Amino acid sequence: RLAKLTAAVLLAKDVPVYFFSTYVPTPFVPYAVQQLKAVAGVMITASHNRKEDNGYKVYWENGAQITSPHDKEIIKCIEECVEPWNGSWNENLVDTSPLRQDPLKKICDCYMEDLKKICYHRELNMQTNLKFVHTSFHGVGHDYVQLAFKAFGFQPPIPVPEQKDPDPDFSTVKCPNPEEGESVLELSLRLAEKENARVVVATDPDADRLAVAEQQNGCWKVFTGNELAALFGWWMFSCWKENCSEDADVKNVYMLATTVSSKILRAIALKEGFHFEETLPGFKWIGSRVKDLLDNGKEVLFAFEESIGMC
Repeated sequence: RLAKLTAAVLLAKDVPVYFFSTYVPTPFVPYAVQQLKAVAGVMITASHNRKEDNGYKVYWENGAQITSPHDKEIIKCIEECVEPWNGSWNENLVDTSPLRQDPLKKICDCYMEDLKKICYHRELNMQTNLKFVHTSFHGVGHDYVQLAFKAFGFQPPIPVPEQKDPDPDFSTVKCPNPEEGESVLELSLRLAEKENARVVVATDPDADRLAVAEQQNGCWKVFTGNELAALFGWWMFSCWKENCSEDADVKNVYMLATTVSSKILRAIALKEGFHFEETLPGFKWIGSRVKDLLDNGKEVLFAFEESIGMC
């Protein structure tokens, strides 16, 4: 309902709105902002927080969450407008206004096609016997993770049935945060052992954070965000070296992390010759810097923060 009300406020003022017709992962919103050349985007989600909470994420036209001065100006506008405008509560506008469009199919298709561009060994993926289990923690990730695995040529991961569908009560976990490790992965690990799956993949309820566990010598290793970033960063640079053109300049390549995250990618950068940068904690800072680099012709291979957020 909060998403419909957000759209209604804009539609009531004759502002065109792209409104997804079903639940989508948080990354779809900043991606759609750039694909559709929108001036801003809004995601209604409490992410991995408790069921009593809700959240309102605002993205600017660069696809990153707002920073100063935009955040301060928005607060100022809120303080100056204490009464709702006429039409602000008319949720029916989402279903009746000609200014509303549903971008779901276009964005989903484009997103998965872009995923394929960073898949360098699809034929090998199609041949592997490796089995995965996935939990979406009662969130929105199931359908989209299935599509992402397909884009990479893997067999679809086995879903944890009790946690596959959206459930605002998070009925099987006290805390729907995959960063908590084995304490919240009990159902996933149990299913993986039953299905003889070696890897468990967990996404938080709005599917913008990733946890991974691997069975090693009969025990489960749950990777930290820093460990995952080291693996992904190394892999992305290895694939870049393997596939880059002869005239490609490693000095044009960048990776990023927040200041509170591991410095492992800095060490790799010093050895390999690419650039490593740090930002303030939070993906709003990473996203803004990534966009700046891309706009200046740089190649950004990977960025992360230690709390299992990566792009």
